[in-house]
Amino acid sequence: MIKCNEVFTDLLMDLPTILPILKRIPLFADLTEEEHREIINNIVLNYYPVGYVFFHEGDPDGSMFIIKHGMVKISRKDKFSGEDKEVAVLSDNDFFGEMALVLNDKRNAAATAIGECEVFQLKKEDFMKLLESSPTMANKISNEFLSRVKKNNKTTI
Repeated sequence: MIKCNEVFTDLLMDLPTILPILKRIPLFADLTEEEHREIINNIVLNYYPVGYVFFHEGDPDGSMFIIKHGMVKISRKDKFSGEDKEVAVLSDNDFFGEMALVLNDKRNAAATAIGECEVFQLKKEDFMKLLESSPTMANKISNEFLSRVKKNNKTTI
């Protein structure tokens, strides 16, 4: 069993791994290093076996994930056949589920481990507590989210 201090020490050692990834995530791109560190303090490292399902299409939103090591398949059900169709295969330093932190919606795809994985997880409830305690961070993330929604609306019209 991993103790809390061991996890925290592991995350501190992974700071050079996590920080550049957080900066690539559009929702977090404009945050300061201190704000990134606040997020990192709420991230947990988990280990998952091959075949582990992070979430199914249609599940309630929840956590976002950053792959430290491993491979994850993102898939959606075909509307006509009902079969799973692979949308993407993600690997080391990729992330998924970030929109679940700000949307109150169901998952639009499934995520399944196709290799043994070490994955950082940020739970929505922890993220929301961060936003409540940091109005500046909340404002930056809200602005980025609104920008992405506007951009998506322009491309779908």
